[in-house]
Amino acid sequence: MKKVLVIEDNREVRENTVEILELANYNVIAAANGRAGIQMAMEQLPDIIISDIVMPEANGYTVLEVLSQNSDTANIPFIFLSAKDKKEDIRMGMSLGADDYIYKPYRSQELLDAVEMRIKKHNFIQQKFSKTPVGINHFFKEVSEYLGKELISKERESQIFKDRERIYQEGNAAHYLYFIEDGNIKTFRGTESGKEMITGLYGPGDFVGQLSLLGSGGTYLETAIVMEHAKVLGIPKEDFIHLVYQDKEVANKFLGIISNNMIDLQGKLIDIAYSSVDRRAAKALLELHEKGILKDEHHKGVDMLREDFASLIGVAKETAIRTLTKFREIGLVGTDKKRKLTILDIDRLKRIADFEGML
Repeated sequence: MKKVLVIEDNREVRENTVEILELANYNVIAAANGRAGIQMAMEQLPDIIISDIVMPEANGYTVLEVLSQNSDTANIPFIFLSAKDKKEDIRMGMSLGADDYIYKPYRSQELLDAVEMRIKKHNFIQQKFSKTPVGINHFFKEVSEYLGKELISKERESQIFKDRERIYQEGNAAHYLYFIEDGNIKTFRGTESGKEMITGLYGPGDFVGQLSLLGSGGTYLETAIVMEHAKVLGIPKEDFIHLVYQDKEVANKFLGIISNNMIDLQGKLIDIAYSSVDRRAAKALLELHEKGILKDEHHKGVDMLREDFASLIGVAKETAIRTLTKFREIGLVGTDKKRKLTILDIDRLKRIADFEGML
């Protein structure tokens, strides 16, 4: 049973509000002024607060401001119940973090609908969704219930792609966002000279294609190709549009899930500009190992093309080969019987990645 705190100095309004909520099976507690409301909120930690604005001891704005500064009460949904209907009053309340306004006199159903919606939204926002097949499917299920709309993605099955198979092609119409359940994928753009410029290497839990769907051109900005077998879930553009544009809270949640690490991307660009080739190569090898693209000597890796590695660290193919040869000679990396690159000494690679120069 959800707990609702009602803060209202008018006895008749307070008792009427409490009665409506109790009849709807809410556990209701009430305070007759702002100061008592603040104390009750901090002690009882209700699921939602409904507060008048003009009250003795402390007005509604003060109540909201004080509770917003307390970590235990800052995220509790807050609804103003007031006779005030001026735009400046609404703006002030919203600027302090209010979730909604209900004006007196109100209808019973209007009050109940507002409380139900705010609790529902709060519960959705507080949920954590992992970047795993289970987490993504759980997200689609919760969004479907929250928006009251069935998503196509909710019942979709994943696709299996073979080695070197293209998932989408640069310039083609962008119809899907792709979630990688298993395997590794590289994305690249073609250059004027006909070469490939790698834009990313991705593994389980990553998304590809999101920038293409967000762009105005409607086409894929790059090509995505499987490095070695991959299991991928395609999220239709129709669902993507609903998730991004229909509801602000859903959009924030969804964009947080599909946004691969942009801070990491910024760091890579700085590395290309200022770090030595050795350090960039060490960092790239560690990242590829972390993503499962390159394995250690006891586990099979994938066939990492030297052109791909060179593009990844921003150097010519010949420079990348020289660097890898140097790493191999001092025992940092090796190759298996099929000449697939493997990691031999993670600790020394980490030291090179953390400090300039060879160690």
